[in-house]
Amino acid sequence: MSNSQGEEHTQKAFGWAARDTSGVLSPFHFTRRVNGDDDITMKILYCGICHSDLHVTRNDFGFGLYPVVPGHEIVGVVTEVGCNVEKFKIGDKVGVGCLIGSCHSCENCQEDLEIYCPKVEITYNIVDDGTGKKNYGGYSDIFVVNKHFAVRFPENLPLDAAAPLLCAGITVYSPMKYYGLDKSGLHLGVVGLGGLGHVAVKFAKAFGMKVTVISTSPSKKKEAIELLGADSFLLSKDSDQMKGAVSTMDGIIDTVSAPHPMAPLIDLLKPHGKLVVVGASEKTVELPIFPLLMGRKLVGGSAVGGMKETQEMIDFAGKHNIVANIEVISMDYVNTAMDRLARGDIRYRFVIDIANTLTV
Repeated sequence: MSNSQGEEHTQKAFGWAARDTSGVLSPFHFTRRVNGDDDITMKILYCGICHSDLHVTRNDFGFGLYPVVPGHEIVGVVTEVGCNVEKFKIGDKVGVGCLIGSCHSCENCQEDLEIYCPKVEITYNIVDDGTGKKNYGGYSDIFVVNKHFAVRFPENLPLDAAAPLLCAGITVYSPMKYYGLDKSGLHLGVVGLGGLGHVAVKFAKAFGMKVTVISTSPSKKKEAIELLGADSFLLSKDSDQMKGAVSTMDGIIDTVSAPHPMAPLIDLLKPHGKLVVVGASEKTVELPIFPLLMGRKLVGGSAVGGMKETQEMIDFAGKHNIVANIEVISMDYVNTAMDRLARGDIRYRFVIDIANTLTV
């Protein structure tokens, strides 16, 4: 019988974990399962820091299972492959994102949408079904994963700057494809210019779209246009600017997780326009219905994509040289980085240099 379901957790691993709701991370020894017949083991080289890492380590969502080893933007090289693994070999560059397991048999899995599987297994914090073992993430030295949930990296993409694409990238790419907001010539609004938003701008420009960044921060206008290539910038706090842009956009990707009014964004949409929310707010927001009716407009949501689409996204990024703008940090800087992330003091994504700075 294969070990791929986690029967034997005897492989020593080392990372950094949060022990309580302070979210403070510190060195942590633990074990991972041995490499099963359908698994690959990877040496982790880099791991991106996602905003959800901050939320989970500080238990903002209420389901922190301590100790928590965060990290789901994991890149590295394959060091071991199971006997049933054909698509990867030792030395290959690979990535692991937000999910590492699903039932493989439900309708969503059959349609390559594993993230919407009722039995989806996320990369860290959730206990493995039936094993009692908790999933530990990528702020660590090694990772073992079923071959289905690893993606191959194009040779031309730098692993550090591409790591955030495994969460931030697919989180914006998937809804753009699903909702038809990937067509050349369409006008896309991007709300928020953070880790997700700046990547959304890059994908949209690669699709040939006109892009307007919508932000509360006037200081981001220059970087949106000059650094990231957006066509225009809207200051959402400026009512005159917002009124001047009413009914001009085919779609909007809203990446902001803090509560904010939906009505002004819906007004920016043309008739039949689509507002897609990908920022996970902890609070309920009000949704005005009348503007939806009178414009046949749509408000939708989206999580990360399935594995097939994640591979497609990485390949597209390789073809168009799309990577995140990052600040590479050492492992012992991670708590400072988390505090800076909480303040929004990052342009636009922290990535931990695991291979060179994680020391026992």
